[in-house]
Amino acid sequence: MSKSATRLPEDHYVNEAPFDPKAIEKLTPEQEAVFLASQMQLMWWKFKKHKLAVFCGIFLLLMYLMAAFAEFLAPYNLEAKNSQYIYAPPQSINLFHEGEFVGPFVYDYKKELDLKTFQRVYTEDTTKVIPLSFFCSGDEYNFWGMIPADNHLMCADIQKPIYLLGSDRLGRDLLSRIIYGARISLTIGLIGIMISFVLGIVIGGFAGYYGGWVDLVVQRLIEVIQSLPTLPLWLVLAAIMPANWSPILIYFGITVILGLIDWTGLARAVRSKLLALREEDYVLAARLMGASPARIIGLHLVPGFMSHLIASATITIPTMILGETALSFLGLGLRSPTVSWGVLLNEAQNINVVAITPWLILPVVPVILVILAFNFFGDGLRDAADPYG
Repeated sequence: MSKSATRLPEDHYVNEAPFDPKAIEKLTPEQEAVFLASQMQLMWWKFKKHKLAVFCGIFLLLMYLMAAFAEFLAPYNLEAKNSQYIYAPPQSINLFHEGEFVGPFVYDYKKELDLKTFQRVYTEDTTKVIPLSFFCSGDEYNFWGMIPADNHLMCADIQKPIYLLGSDRLGRDLLSRIIYGARISLTIGLIGIMISFVLGIVIGGFAGYYGGWVDLVVQRLIEVIQSLPTLPLWLVLAAIMPANWSPILIYFGITVILGLIDWTGLARAVRSKLLALREEDYVLAARLMGASPARIIGLHLVPGFMSHLIASATITIPTMILGETALSFLGLGLRSPTVSWGVLLNEAQNINVVAITPWLILPVVPVILVILAFNFFGDGLRDAADPYG
């Protein structure tokens, strides 16, 4: 008989006490917080480490708040004009006059006519001080077109206007028009991304879930759309819109055009994710329980990579803002009296005007800052979407 056959059974000891992971390894408070944190907490902690993304997120929040309260923040009404101050240059804010502190103010303009060029020449009249008032009554307006009010963050004497960023060809304050234009330029990206999200998730979701000929058809359609030059395609679609449409209809037409073009990249991202997730056990379980494909995609698959979709949205929104700006700049997008940053830049097409009045190209500054902020903010969200990386 072998030795193993004669071995007596050994006694086994089972500890019935509850399992305590700290008894095996002593955890620091930081490690314990990480182990017990939720997915959203881990993402937030990693996002906070990206200082530039946090700063850009705060900047974008302030920009959207500015767009929401444009009537209050703008010194003048959208169409307020003063024909006596056409193409007035920007004024600088001063605090001291003749060595004495008098608070924020600007110097009045001194106007002369150049008889050689027949142009108005503006210089500072340091003998006339125009004090700035804050939280005061000024031009009347309807807040969001509904609530009548006349409160402004900053005001000045209506007979002695202030133009911190200069005036345009009709004597309208450029700063006020840039603030009002933010409402159109910033929201057009949000509405466009909603359309793009719906198309990208639905089309890309079904392509990734079903595969086969559905995936083949969708991929060929995406390749055809992406092979078309973007700017000429925008021009063709924008030119289709009737010229007699109201500014509101043109606004929604531009958003639909941008949404119909920019869904392809998101659809491919959704398709690749669903190809990997559709073989998971929980998807098979939902399918065996009788769940429809739309329910499986919408409730089980898409939420699994929603953080990646949010990061993709922050990168897609700048594309739509640039698209609206480009179309309006070329005169095929939004048109006056609607005001956006692209419409304001349309007045700077003439190089002669820009050479004489360079402040007319100032609307390009918020465009650049917002595009950069969205890209850096998207980089931070993309890194935070993978907190374990």
